Amino acid sequence: MSMSADPSSVSPANRAQPETSTAQSSETPVPRRRHRMSLRSRILFFLTAWLIVLMPFLFWWNTWFGRQLSDAQMDRYLHDVQKPRHIQHAVLQIGDRMARHDTSVSKWYPALVSLAANPSEEIRSADAWAMGQDNSVPEFHAALLKLLGDPSPTVRGNAALALVRFGDASGRQQIVFLLLPAHITAAQSGRILDLAKPGALIHQNGLVAKLQAGNQTVEVRAPLTGRLRAISARQGDEVSAGSELGIVDPGADQAWEALRALYVIGTPEDIPAIVPYQHQIESMPERVRQQAVLTEEAIRERASAKTQ
Repeated sequence: MSMSADPSSVSPANRAQPETSTAQSSETPVPRRRHRMSLRSRILFFLTAWLIVLMPFLFWWNTWFGRQLSDAQMDRYLHDVQKPRHIQHAVLQIGDRMARHDTSVSKWYPALVSLAANPSEEIRSADAWAMGQDNSVPEFHAALLKLLGDPSPTVRGNAALALVRFGDASGRQQIVFLLLPAHITAAQSGRILDLAKPGALIHQNGLVAKLQAGNQTVEVRAPLTGRLRAISARQGDEVSAGSELGIVDPGADQAWEALRALYVIGTPEDIPAIVPYQHQIESMPERVRQQAVLTEEAIRERASAKTQ
């Protein structure tokens, strides 16, 4: 008679193993050995990352006009004819120190007078602003009067604003001009390749349009910093020389400075140029609106006092 085997009597060696154990053991992933970056590679990596951060900073630092210059640097920058931005940087720094009543900068006053004839528009513009910071210098007054005839509207505007500090209203018409929108026209006939969008912020000499004129690409740039109010053409249009392409409203800073000047020297004839800044130009900040109201009130009060 056969007897059933006692499970407990079966030796471990003979005991059947679960089928899944073999499968699991064969599928268990073998941990991979992590590859470590060599010390040389790590140094190169961090050096590259550092340069990516450092180079833009150095470029900004060397071109930022707010960076303070020592007197030695100021003297060197003022005469660096190879780098006009250095001259502009020095002029702006002198103007800032003049505004703080730093009399030590008077040693550079002759240089400021001579820079009024510099071929760079940017330098002449900065120079006109700087000379307006000290209204006790007759040479500055004379140089600013000459700059009212400058070919650049920006230079003429800065000179006119500076003359107000001398109690001189010779540039009043030019100050009114600073409040007027700029009408951008095509310099020559051609087909419009590209065009800025209405509402875009445009910097002085910023690109408004590109024209294809024969084999040439002609760039149309804005004469002032402001906002593109409207566009009068479309991409692909054929335009003739003198055709209007768009209108740029003056920037807030320019308008504010002009309104402040007219608060002092404005006449009733200037009011039509002032009124739009009270409510019609939507992009203007509140400080410009308030100044426009105050300027009109001051002009009317002066006119009323003269008639009494």
